[in-house]
Amino acid sequence: MSGGHAHTGGATARPSAPTERILTFAAIVCGALTLLGLVVLWPSDDRPRTDPAMLDADPVAARVQGVKLLPCSYDPLLECSVATISVVEGITSGEVFTFETPAGGSGKQLAAGDDVQVIATPTLDGSVAYSFYEYERATPMLWLALLFVTAILVLGRWRGLGALAGLAASLIVIVVFLLPSLLDGNAAVPVALVAASVIAYVALYLAHGFGPLTTVALLSTFAALVVTGVLSWIFVRLTNFTGYTDDATAFLDALSVPIDPRGILLAGIVIGSLGVLDDVTVTQVSAVAELRASRPHASTPELFRSGLRIGRDHISSTVNTLFLAYAGASLPLLLLFSEARQGLGSIVTRELVAVEVVRSLVGSIGLVSAVPISTWLAAQVLPAEPHDDPRDRHEHEPGHDAAGPA
Repeated sequence: MSGGHAHTGGATARPSAPTERILTFAAIVCGALTLLGLVVLWPSDDRPRTDPAMLDADPVAARVQGVKLLPCSYDPLLECSVATISVVEGITSGEVFTFETPAGGSGKQLAAGDDVQVIATPTLDGSVAYSFYEYERATPMLWLALLFVTAILVLGRWRGLGALAGLAASLIVIVVFLLPSLLDGNAAVPVALVAASVIAYVALYLAHGFGPLTTVALLSTFAALVVTGVLSWIFVRLTNFTGYTDDATAFLDALSVPIDPRGILLAGIVIGSLGVLDDVTVTQVSAVAELRASRPHASTPELFRSGLRIGRDHISSTVNTLFLAYAGASLPLLLLFSEARQGLGSIVTRELVAVEVVRSLVGSIGLVSAVPISTWLAAQVLPAEPHDDPRDRHEHEPGHDAAGPA
């Protein structure tokens, strides 16, 4: 990995020694605050757990041997699809049972040769009752993950390896800290900000190397995250969201898990915005560094304007990408409301849809704010070289755009 340029390629521009010390100090202070947040919000793991829905059930692998259409056991006048399933792992491997579903039902129907997962439940008489749990998806998902890793390593090489390490670290932070801390009843927004800070430190420095330009991207990401978090807090309250937008939240509430549904919503917006924000800040810092390296005598305002022109192009595509991602995730819901012949105004203001609208708009505003923040900070820390040649002075007189077109 590079010794300190955030995607800067061949750029040689770097801050002065005093500026580097200031950046390092700022990163250390933010890191200390992050560590303090980790200590204060670290989950205690002493809350008693209940699982009435058997969410922690341990499924075992099985295979569908065959499927027949037979009268349903509960109503001989109806036709059911009866699958014969054989357990292929665990202490009950080799046992065979049948599983029936109404014929012609919606969704994928079991077919001979399907690999599935089943749950074995002991009964009072000592026998074992089996129930269908899920289709076996581990193999195709593993192949897809290998394809993803290969593509990243082939194109990104060492930087790709750092990006994969950052991705793994992000997953660890979410699983080890974020989720347990939220289940522990800690305030969702501080937990999300601390988790986002840890992820930003690890992901940015692993992917782009330790150096001043990476630190500029990191600090810019933090500033844009604050903008996103504040706007989220304001508009989630102004729009009177309850936070009960899906079955999972209602189920957690039914289990008496000490969560704040609106807080969880806010935390989701913060974490969801982080991935796009660090992409924008790294790109902008890289662009400004390249501009400074190619035009060392451009003034700071000229450098800022040129970098901002590049950022406008980036934003125009990224905002649309963010909106389409949210729209795609809510597509079944939008289809349902459209089928009900509801007007656009009625659809948009329903909480299920309004949450995604607010999430998209707040995330986009945070994304837009990241461009001038990162561009300005990068322009400030990369000073212009003094004009030693009279021709340079003439070249940078009013009317000459030293930074060139974006």
